[in-house]
This record gives sequence, C-alpha cells and structure tokens, in this order.
Amino acid sequence: MKKALQKGFTLIELMIVVAIIGILAAVAIPAYQDYIARSQVSEAVSLLGSGKTPFAEYYADKGSWPTTTSDVMGNTTGKYTGSIALIASATGAPGGVTLEATMKTSGVNSNITGSKAWLATADGGKNWTCTTGATNGLSSKFLPGACR
Repeated sequence: MKKALQKGFTLIELMIVVAIIGILAAVAIPAYQDYIARSQVSEAVSLLGSGKTPFAEYYADKGSWPTTTSDVMGNTTGKYTGSIALIASATGAPGGVTLEATMKTSGVNSNITGSKAWLATADGGKNWTCTTGATNGLSSKFLPGACR
C-alpha cells in the first residue's frame, strides 16, 4: 500500500494565512499613517525650535520682540510646514511671545492638513513650551514626545 504525500497547502490553510495577513494590515496601516503624520509634524517642531535662540537673543538685545519671524529666522517654511508666524502672547506678558507653525494644506497627511503647533515663552525666551494651536490645533498624539 502506497502512502500519499502532501505536496501543497489545503484551501483552508491558505484562507487562514490570508485572514491573518488581512488582520495585520488592518492594524498596521492606521499605525503607519499616524507615524507618517508624526514625522511630518516633527519638521514643524524642529523649525519652531530653531527660532528659540535667535528670538531670545533679539529680545535680550533690543528689549522687544521682532515684528516678523523672518527678521531673526532663516527658514520659516519646510517640505510639510507652510509657515512659521509670530503671534501675540496669550498671557499679555511683556516677555511673552508665541511662534505658530502651520502645516501645509496639500502634500501632508490628511490628519494634520492645515493644523497648527505653537512654541511659546512668557519669560523673554528662557523657557519655551510646545503646545497645539488653540484654533485648528493638532491632536496631541501627533506631537513629538518632547512636546507632550
């Protein structure tokens, strides 16, 4: 009597493999999209961070803040960042200022399109706080770990 050798996979085994791959993809794709959004927001936070020292030095030298970001910063836009703007401080403190990064409206993850991140100081640039914008702000899950 000859014993038959199995030479392939059964249909059930193939269906199980396809189901497992589908479940993994359903979990991985949203996580990947969030990762992409966080990496794009990190560019904006990096651009904001590059303004800390020049703004603090300007304030220490002149006793007031510059009128525009381009007065002290070289780069105010990026691949994913539409603009870096200087806005009035919410606290109204004389040493307070807020820098606002606005994400581009095209070419970025749909979760962060047109959103804003802020970098603010109330003590002349000694201490800075990274937050999301009050209007059109980012979800905090897209901010880099240093900003949360």
